[in-house]
Amino acid sequence: MYEGAIQDLIDELGRLPGVGPKSAQRIAFYVLSADPADVNRLAGALRKVKELVRFCTNCYNVAESDQCRICRDPRRSDEVICVVEEPKDVVAIERTGEFRGRYHVLGGAINPLEGIGPDNLRIRELMTRLGGGAVRELILATDPNTEGEATATYLALMVKPMGISVTRLASGLPVGGDLEYADEITLGRAFEGRRAV
Repeated sequence: MYEGAIQDLIDELGRLPGVGPKSAQRIAFYVLSADPADVNRLAGALRKVKELVRFCTNCYNVAESDQCRICRDPRRSDEVICVVEEPKDVVAIERTGEFRGRYHVLGGAINPLEGIGPDNLRIRELMTRLGGGAVRELILATDPNTEGEATATYLALMVKPMGISVTRLASGLPVGGDLEYADEITLGRAFEGRRAV
């Protein structure tokens, strides 16, 4: 559509997840009209993240050193590991302030349609961590969708013979939601996960 550098920028922005052609165009023209100092800060942040950020050698969360801040924290419990799909899931759980154990980031979920099987995830690394004998509970916090459920089921079958307690995050109705708008699966899980009051 456009020529040269502006079209190249639109094309590159359009390759980002969740950025469609219109958004890519809007961002490109914002960058074009932005103050050069702002653009340089953005470019610097992009370069810095590629140079400094890596995956933790223990849990595979994002880190700027060999281990992430959670794995370096001596106050965290080694007896509980929470398994998540992506580093952004760690952030979501940490925001609750409810979990004081360790994490393991799989790097995705089992999805045969996309060609992602157990060998494409960090399951071997998880099994190695569990083999140490310190872990008493494994919390499966994969997404409550088909792929997340398949991954949780697979992990539960692998871990049960090790004598480690395997739990799954409860799922159900959101706070402030109306029953009439809840789908059958969510409502069914809310019934399964009910507790005494």
